[in-house]
Amino acid sequence: MRHMQDTLPAVMGSSNRLQQVFLNLFMNARDAMPQGGMLEVRTICNNGTVEVEVADSGVGISRENLNRIFDPFFTTKSTGRGTGLGLSVSYGIIKEHGGKIDVRSTQGKGTSFRLEFPVARKGVHV
Repeated sequence: MRHMQDTLPAVMGSSNRLQQVFLNLFMNARDAMPQGGMLEVRTICNNGTVEVEVADSGVGISRENLNRIFDPFFTTKSTGRGTGLGLSVSYGIIKEHGGKIDVRSTQGKGTSFRLEFPVARKGVHV
């Protein structure tokens, strides 16, 4: 399900690197919903930033794991199902783009990642 603002300003960055972030979030959401569920993507422009929320109705993340999810090689997936690098790499990409990421999760109800990127400033022509 998508809840997208009709028009959003551009953000400055690498489309390939940002695609990697969203692919990681979408794949993690899919893995968190083995019996299916709801994946929602919402966008909005707010005070000079573009905000994107990716929320799922999956199994959620335990409180003790929530503080570790961006650590390199940390994974709760079974052997062979993940490297533990997806969220760590995504975190780095978001920071490279001057962005922020926040996560909220409730076990048994799902997880929500909220990303915030600065709006690209228009170049000054002299």
